[in-house]
Amino acid sequence: MFSFRTTPLEDQLDRTLQEGRIGCFCTQNCWDTGRSRWMYDIFRLRGNLQVVFTPRDAELTPGTNHVDFDMERLQGLNAVVVEIQDVGVRYFNYTKDVMRLMEMLQLLGDEAPSLYVVDHINPSGRVVEGTIPAVVGEMFVPKVAHRHGLTLGELVNLYAAEIGAKFPIHIISARATDSNRQLLPWTIAPASDIPGLFSSYLYSGGGLWNNTTVTPGIGTARPYEYIGAPFVRPGLPVDLPVVEGAILRPCSFTPAAGRYAGERCQGFQIMLLPGEDYHSLLHTLRLMRWFTEHYSAFEFDDAFWTKLADPVLAEYLKGSIPFDVAKEHVKLEEQKWIRKAKRYLLYDDQPYRMK
Repeated sequence: MFSFRTTPLEDQLDRTLQEGRIGCFCTQNCWDTGRSRWMYDIFRLRGNLQVVFTPRDAELTPGTNHVDFDMERLQGLNAVVVEIQDVGVRYFNYTKDVMRLMEMLQLLGDEAPSLYVVDHINPSGRVVEGTIPAVVGEMFVPKVAHRHGLTLGELVNLYAAEIGAKFPIHIISARATDSNRQLLPWTIAPASDIPGLFSSYLYSGGGLWNNTTVTPGIGTARPYEYIGAPFVRPGLPVDLPVVEGAILRPCSFTPAAGRYAGERCQGFQIMLLPGEDYHSLLHTLRLMRWFTEHYSAFEFDDAFWTKLADPVLAEYLKGSIPFDVAKEHVKLEEQKWIRKAKRYLLYDDQPYRMK
């Protein structure tokens, strides 16, 4: 059973929500600004809240990027209500947690609780970047482009089809409440490394730096805008790849956490130009190719290739094919993904690619 609902969660009349045993799966983004309360307070006041699954530490603690839950605590529940803020990129950890939750519910068979998802607007918008995984990729990641252009509810719709979900799924529209209609989706930081407006626009490419010896500024106030490492020489090389939609400037920073915590790093700030399109993934790939050619200390870890999940883009990074071939491959894959995505849309606006 699948339903898409346009009235607020607390107005749903399902007996399961009114009287059943409820588990809430959420991050700080489940705050209701209209009533100054958390989503799970609805069920706490009804007296049927059984468990709240949340990240393990304070909401802006570096490294706090997974929701804790297990099969044992799911058993006996009648419904699990999910409310997180997805950021529009397939390797976002809290979204992977939701997909892992769905796989656990599938394993519970007839005993699985119903799944309710309070949807949110995608802060990255409907713009698409990148390719659908062509090889075995990360676990609990749906087969979507790097920047997919969907909401969490639409991702759940897609992933349910991929795993053949048998449990009931109900999506509460992102437009069902004034809070979700009016509040900008990055106002409450979705995660410690996605702190504000520009973060999600840079994450489709920037998230890949986490699996290299260059840090994307994790442990600073501007993650994914800054990239660097202790081995990078200061200055702005004349052959550094530049693209439309952004400019680069040399910078230095000392991360307080993550890779190179406490070490001075040299690198570059990616500065987005107002009103212009910026293809983060393609620019990141060009920068990574440049780092490979200029610094022997620049390396990819094994998890990088699993996250990238594309042999053609891997060949570009290894220097086997030119950028024009990789760019054309990305264009065709984006068109392919948009055609696939249309089957799972819940809203009128359509995903699109940059021209």
